[in-house]
Amino acid sequence: MPRFDPAALAQRVLHRDADLMIIDKPAGIAVHRGPGAGDNLEAHFEQLRFGAPTLPGLAHRLDKDTSGCLVLGRSREALAQAGRLFRDGKVRKTYWAVVAGPVAAGPLAQGSGRIEAPLARRSHETRSWWMKVDAEGDAAVTDWRVLGRADGLAWLELKPLTGRTHQLRVHCAHLGAPIAGDRIYGGDLASAAARHLQLHARAVSLPWKGGIAAAEAAPPEHMAALLEACGWSAGLEDPAAAHDLSTARA
Repeated sequence: MPRFDPAALAQRVLHRDADLMIIDKPAGIAVHRGPGAGDNLEAHFEQLRFGAPTLPGLAHRLDKDTSGCLVLGRSREALAQAGRLFRDGKVRKTYWAVVAGPVAAGPLAQGSGRIEAPLARRSHETRSWWMKVDAEGDAAVTDWRVLGRADGLAWLELKPLTGRTHQLRVHCAHLGAPIAGDRIYGGDLASAAARHLQLHARAVSLPWKGGIAAAEAAPPEHMAALLEACGWSAGLEDPAAAHDLSTARA
């Protein structure tokens, strides 16, 4: 996986207007400072000021090892508004994942479906951000569709209708097809399939200022080989494109 270059962060902007920004987050870096106090994306937001009086802020989160579309607010008011849209389920999110397992049998043989599996913390004391399927947990819903297949692999489109911690990773494992490279929820099957997590926030769109703010992020280099094995190629028309990208570029 390429090393994160803070100086190139401004080149990862996919959409920018007076109030909102969408960037292509690189995999391998946390979005904010954590207990380990390692490098994080927020520490480099000065690169994304673009003359604004304040630094942008995170409207939502992506996992450290997830790449792709990340929405930022460029003012306190915009950040609050974007946060409300996420909380109210008004933001449309599309992810791509490469999953491992019996992709020609079981649920994946159907080609598409919906996962409705509530999620709860595994523990409130240690690693409280690890999640599990639990009937007493918070409602969690994900729509999925197979976009391509290879031997022991499938390329999935994932559309989370809720925003629980690690929702897509736990739901794919619950489906019997963990995300390749997911050592937490995928076990040996996922670890053998890929060295790095194969999860990418492909597209996002949200109602904004009377229109739609939207962006689409190209798959990262570390996912290209497995995506190609499943039938994807650079420049291929996205069969799942459902976003109006008319405002996706600044």
